[in-house]
Amino acid sequence: MPMHAFQGDITELAVDAIVNAANEALTPGGGVCGAIHRAAGPELWEACRLLAPVPTGRAVLTPGFRLRARFVIHAVGPRWQGGGQGEAAHLASCYRESLARLREVGGRSIAFPAISTGIFGYPPEEATAVAVGTVRNDLGAHGDDLVVIFACFDDAMLARYRRALGETG
Repeated sequence: MPMHAFQGDITELAVDAIVNAANEALTPGGGVCGAIHRAAGPELWEACRLLAPVPTGRAVLTPGFRLRARFVIHAVGPRWQGGGQGEAAHLASCYRESLARLREVGGRSIAFPAISTGIFGYPPEEATAVAVGTVRNDLGAHGDDLVVIFACFDDAMLARYRRALGETG
């Protein structure tokens, strides 16, 4: 189960799919979502318009257009409301759904951002534990050898993912 953390621009990765931390309307926003839309070009928004709205915890797939990735998987993460509103279950669902969309198109590699940790306010430490645990369990349950990259935007997030993955260095 090759999983590892990477610090850098998710839009530059040459993988089968990158995951967009999307909102329910799939509109271009700020953060990673805005960066993905800018890099993919206006065709991405046109494709998204046809699929919206998408409920929290679900994921849908579009072509990658101008990205190096063949596909973009738009996962709608939960907004943090204190932890008692099913946020962890919704966040875990984003990761499982994204892996399911990847498998549906025969993909073998995927890159995830830290879903919901930006403007949606999910505490990064908790989000990292949900992400790594969910992906590890999903890969084990399916018995496949997908390559999973957790794309981190800063040193602190990279350190969290490396700890959760048991990586050193």
